[in-house]
Amino acid sequence: MSKDSVRQLANALSVALALAVNILASTLPLNGQNTGEISDRFQVYFVPAGYVFAIWGVIYIGWIAFAIYQYRSAQKESPRLRKLGFTFAVSGIFNAAWLFCWHYNLFGLSVLVMLALLGLLIVSYLNLNVGKTPVSSAEKWSLDIPFSVYLGWITVATVANVTDYLYFIDWNGLGIAPQVWAVIMLVVASILALAMTITRLDSGYVFVLVWSFIGIANKQAAETLVANSAWVAAFFVFALAVYSIIQRRRAKSL
Repeated sequence: MSKDSVRQLANALSVALALAVNILASTLPLNGQNTGEISDRFQVYFVPAGYVFAIWGVIYIGWIAFAIYQYRSAQKESPRLRKLGFTFAVSGIFNAAWLFCWHYNLFGLSVLVMLALLGLLIVSYLNLNVGKTPVSSAEKWSLDIPFSVYLGWITVATVANVTDYLYFIDWNGLGIAPQVWAVIMLVVASILALAMTITRLDSGYVFVLVWSFIGIANKQAAETLVANSAWVAAFFVFALAVYSIIQRRRAKSL
């Protein structure tokens, strides 16, 4: 079996593994605990409303689209996919591992696994050169957008995971109120969205942050500072996403 064939198989198996564990985490559920129920134990403010987690359905579809697309004969020797290598395949293992850590209350380890997952997705994103490589519509919807959306959500999830762990260990926040820390995280995430807009015009990544910020605003409606800041961040990031789309369309028309 050639290296290209091994890579294709590894990606497909990784998707199958991650999908299976994610489904089992909800249906069994793992360790008798629902993922969302565990999250609700942490009284933190950088957490969106429950409906926001429906984005996993979009991510799953993206995984499947990618797994099928990369198996096309025309893509077997694709330079982009060869450069991607096995980083996505390994990320699926870490995705599944995080669920076991979370459901078995290994919150410190879950942070390390999540950071590793984020790192793998960043490497995958950079190796694919998303946003800077001309692609067909099929490649855009099967490769670029799935990776953008997935990276966007794991960016948000990493911040939330770290915040949950700090709450778990009773971190005092350096004397800064938790609500203020939530606002700081919203500002940091907004800066990331600005950076992705300037460097990549990646509306897929940015729209995930819009979705998340609106969810935070709704979830934390009783906390005026957090809710209002989340709404401001959502409108700002939405403007960045629209700008990215307009600039890309202008570039195509030239």
